[in-house]
Amino acid sequence: MKDSKLPSLWNLEEDRLHSNCRIFEVRKQRFIRKSDGLRGDFFVLDTNDWVNVLALTRNDELVLVRQFRYGSKEFSLEPPGGVVEKGEDPVFAGLRELQEETGYTGKDPKLLGVVRPNAAILSNRCHIVLVRDVEKTSGLSFDQHEELVTERYQVSKLKEMISQGEITHSIGLNAILMLLLELKL
Repeated sequence: MKDSKLPSLWNLEEDRLHSNCRIFEVRKQRFIRKSDGLRGDFFVLDTNDWVNVLALTRNDELVLVRQFRYGSKEFSLEPPGGVVEKGEDPVFAGLRELQEETGYTGKDPKLLGVVRPNAAILSNRCHIVLVRDVEKTSGLSFDQHEELVTERYQVSKLKEMISQGEITHSIGLNAILMLLLELKL
């Protein structure tokens, strides 16, 4: 049962640039808790929204990409995706990223939902886009630091892959959960 009392709201009192790191800014923000006036300084990464694309083939295969991730220093299997440019429609960004990273295009793009990648330290959102009947129609167009391998997996195998630790990227897992809910699997 949900408790009717909410925690106290914190109001932003001060916001300043701490560091500009090319793809994100680190902001030092001072908040004050409304209930008792307690102040605290917090660091927030401010960056563009992202998009993850759930690209389904006619044969119920999900298109995933495998790439090296610098934070974990490991290869990661995840849905294709990337940055939503300022003012860009997230669905359009998803279609663009899908084509650039995999060479696939498809039909009936649909925004399944929006998640907060890590609300504790990130200001942005990640948009989850479903595209159906995808097929490879073009070559690849990687960004300077990208090198991805495209792989396809049966949707029916996704739960098993997740339980075996083959897919561990948290935002990708959020996207796959939304896909499974959409498909009622």
